[in-house]
Amino acid sequence: MDDNLRRAALPSGIELAYETFGDPGDPPLLLVMGLGTQMIGWPDPFCTSLAEAGLHVIRFDNRDVGGSTHLHDAGAPDVMAALGGDASSASYTLSDMAADTVGLLDHLELDSAHVVGASMGGMIAQTVAIEHPDRVRSLTSIMSSTGDRGVGQPTPAGMGALLTPPASTREEAVDRTLAVFRVIGSPGYPLDEDALRARAELSYDRGHDPDGVSRQLVAVLASGDRTARLGDVRVPTLVIHGADDPLVEPSGAHATAAAIPHAELALIDGMGHELPAALWPQVVARIAALVERAEQARATA
Repeated sequence: MDDNLRRAALPSGIELAYETFGDPGDPPLLLVMGLGTQMIGWPDPFCTSLAEAGLHVIRFDNRDVGGSTHLHDAGAPDVMAALGGDASSASYTLSDMAADTVGLLDHLELDSAHVVGASMGGMIAQTVAIEHPDRVRSLTSIMSSTGDRGVGQPTPAGMGALLTPPASTREEAVDRTLAVFRVIGSPGYPLDEDALRARAELSYDRGHDPDGVSRQLVAVLASGDRTARLGDVRVPTLVIHGADDPLVEPSGAHATAAAIPHAELALIDGMGHELPAALWPQVVARIAALVERAEQARATA
């Protein structure tokens, strides 16, 4: 993986670590990961499958995780206050993270891309489509929501997993990851603990920063409800969600699909707040079909 790692220095001062898969001549597909999760949350074989489907895949670390800029000087925000409605400790918002995403497109000299986001990444992808509509060819929002606090909320068990105290050692970080995914994973599919352990170890080695994760969480909470603005999204849109997601309940997916004109909703039985390997062929096929439809519409526009 490291041989493929590149960096994009943005005018904002943020530097993003990124990697690519596939032929640069194919339609570009930008993958945006979720809260506290590095780009390796999009596993190599998943990215390779997308590339084999005829897509030029780009994945990157959001600010405050992995190899991208960590805003250490901003300190740790007040998560509990933000959960209670006071997000004044936010260092940035989803709009800033969407601007990072567009900055990466600028660095890559791409006028637009098909944008896929998971969880918080789905919220960022939605924000890109709202605030930078000319940069998005299609939108895929996976296990995400609209920002409306009335939908897509975690179950009590999901909230407990989200607020698990941060780890202080590598071993604790791995154990914490496994414990969280035993709660938020997919009840219809076995949890691949070996793969998850390897990813957790690599994530720790690439950059363990609990304060950065807290800053991301408060950014989500500070960014408000996108429902009305999602009504202005005009690109082909796919909403994918696990029917058994305890971290972002499926009402978030229903609300997202209802808010975006002509959005397609795919609820997957047995899927929680993750993408089990058994579902990759289905998800890749759905994304590839959306891209093909969007590229055809773009060619005839």
